[in-house]
Order: sequence, then structure tokens, then C-alpha cells
Amino acid sequence: QVQLVESGGGLVQAGDSLRLSCAASGRTFSRYAMGWFRQAPGKEREFVAAISRASSTVYTDSVKGRFTISRDNVKNTVYLQTNSLKPEDTAVYYCAASNSGNYYSTPQAGPGYDYWGQGTQVTVSS
Repeated sequence: QVQLVESGGGLVQAGDSLRLSCAASGRTFSRYAMGWFRQAPGKEREFVAAISRASSTVYTDSVKGRFTISRDNVKNTVYLQTNSLKPEDTAVYYCAASNSGNYYSTPQAGPGYDYWGQGTQVTVSS
């Protein structure tokens, strides 16, 4: 069992940055691939970024070059650095942990994840 707690969201202006954090419980954090998803009002949840156990990364096209996912296996934390934020980035951001796949897997769909956090709100004003 893994519990995930996100933090770092807030209200910012377009062009600003935020660093989202997701702290995981337990001693097996390094065994999970980690992902970030987001859900805007009235829209379906969408994939944002993922990092494998090997720390390889993948991003959705709309955030490439602006967002960076990273992990610290000592602190049991995954981060999402969000730069050059746009109003369309406004959403609740969720982190998730995946216990499937191999060492290099970076699941990009919700069913590929086993555990989810409660989310943190990011609001970007124009």
C-alpha cells in the first residue's frame, strides 16, 4: 500500500512557475513508476508526465519544454516543476504510482497506475 500526498499548488499569473510535490509513504518508493495527471473543470483527466524507476521521462506534448518531472528516492518524493504557466494549465493535479511494467516503463494512461493522491489545485490567471 502506498499513500500519496500532493502539495505546492496555488493561484499564479500566466508566465509564473510552481513546483508540485508528491510525497509517498512506505519504503518501496523506488519500485514504482510515478506519474502526474490533471483534470480541468468539465474535462476528462489527462496525462501530463511520467518518470520510470530508471528515471526516464515522458511528457504530453502541451507541456514539453515547460514542465519537468523528477524524483528523489531518498525523500520518497516526485516533483513536477511547472514553468511558463498558461491559463489552460489550470486544473487539479494528481500524482500516481504504478507497480506494473518494467524498470523503464512510463505508463501514460490512468489504468496503468495503482495508487493516486488527492490532488492539488493549480489556477493560472491571464
